[in-house]
Amino acid sequence: MDTTLIFLAVDRTLTNIAWFLVVGLLVVGFLLGGFMLGKRVRAQEPAPPTPESQPHLPDGGAVHEVSEEREYVEFPESGLRPHEMQGYGNFGSRTHSHQDDARAERESGYEHPNPRPARKQPPTLPPLGGAKPA
Repeated sequence: MDTTLIFLAVDRTLTNIAWFLVVGLLVVGFLLGGFMLGKRVRAQEPAPPTPESQPHLPDGGAVHEVSEEREYVEFPESGLRPHEMQGYGNFGSRTHSHQDDARAERESGYEHPNPRPARKQPPTLPPLGGAKPA
């Protein structure tokens, strides 16, 4: 039996393992270098702001959100382009005169006078075998 082939196979296997180790060490070195560079850059950044330098609430307390209902503006159905409309397509609206009524109408499930058309059901196929449904 020729032992040189066995030694060549072992030598090739060890060479492949050595290449994986070299590449692995290079990757680890790049990662460590990246972390060190990031640490150095972070050390040069200014410190985070202190709680005293943060904004404070006004003397009157927190500002409350204002919710109001707006009157509906009819959209022209004459086929005008946006640049041909008043205000270049940006319609102004007014505050609704009866806020509580408008809000109650909106929240009660009121539907628009022109609802979307209902979806049509797909046609049903007759059962296999040609029998008519009862």
